[in-house]
Amino acid sequence: MNFSQVPGQKEIIEKLIRSVHEERVSHAQLFAGPEGCGSMALALAYAKFINCENRTENDSCGICKSCVKYEKIIHPDLHFVFPVIKGKKATDPVSDNYIEEWREFVNKSPFFTLNNWLDSIEVGNAQGMIFASEASEIIKKLSLKSFESDFKIMIIWLPEKMHQATANKLLKMIEEPPEKTLFLLVSEEPDKVIPTILSRCQLVKIPKFNSRDIENYLKQRFNVPEEKAKDIARVSVGNVNRAIELCENEDSSLANLESFKSLMRFAWKRDIISIITWSEELAAKGREAQKNFISFSLRILRENLMLSLDQKKNGLVFLAGEEAAFSKNFHPFINQNNIYPISDEFNLVYSHIEANGNAKIIFLDLALKVTRLIR
Repeated sequence: MNFSQVPGQKEIIEKLIRSVHEERVSHAQLFAGPEGCGSMALALAYAKFINCENRTENDSCGICKSCVKYEKIIHPDLHFVFPVIKGKKATDPVSDNYIEEWREFVNKSPFFTLNNWLDSIEVGNAQGMIFASEASEIIKKLSLKSFESDFKIMIIWLPEKMHQATANKLLKMIEEPPEKTLFLLVSEEPDKVIPTILSRCQLVKIPKFNSRDIENYLKQRFNVPEEKAKDIARVSVGNVNRAIELCENEDSSLANLESFKSLMRFAWKRDIISIITWSEELAAKGREAQKNFISFSLRILRENLMLSLDQKKNGLVFLAGEEAAFSKNFHPFINQNNIYPISDEFNLVYSHIEANGNAKIIFLDLALKVTRLIR
């Protein structure tokens, strides 16, 4: 991944390049930004640039020995930590158990979500975490001398998923790492990273992409017609992951929309038998898919409130296609009186699913409460 392949974020890229040229690279940095801001792509391009043997003024050369290995994610001085699951390959898993799948996954595209990653390794009902056993692996790897490059670089993707014990074991190393060792933490929810880790990292705030950059990326990468690219870029609201999903995986969004439509239809009719069936069907999905549905539902609720408040004329409604067609008739049912309690119930479900609650009971409870609130 080169900086030139990141569709935007020019100001951040300039700062990162300048830090290398001026030899002011902090030993621990936290790339923090919302989902779909390209933070992982920036971390990969930054790591590649730091260790490039013939870097240009503005980017990696792309052809030196280091760059070739970075491009394939096989450089011996580049290490990764990312959420994994128990049981599939180990009862006490570490990232290296999944490193081959990770390399193949990241090589396809540096723009992805946790749900994309966990789907690729078929986690079923498990939730991804960075377990306590990972800390020993990190310490062991970084205690060794670098093999080929000046710097050993450890990229930790989603440190907010890190077990408390892992974080505690890493505090000393992050504060005083071995010589020529860099930590790049890539977070989508920095407020969930433990404060002692945050305090030891230089914060790099990464904003959302602008619509023009996403539009150009879709036209170049996916050969999307201009009008469609413009529509997707507007709806994705700066989230390149969502834009890619709308191009490549329309089925996933449509499935979430169908589940949401069914819930609202059964709730309005007070069809308890159908509500029970709906909750059982959703409970049968993996937990990451369930959380994905909740996030989708919260977004749809927000957009429908904006429609009810007549904010489409102000450009504050981000809907297209099937979502827009459904919301045209649905939005009168979402208003200032019920949006807060309904949203609170969906947010509560998200928390309960993360806590490994009984999904059948959780979704049945949600549906029954929506039945009361939607009228």
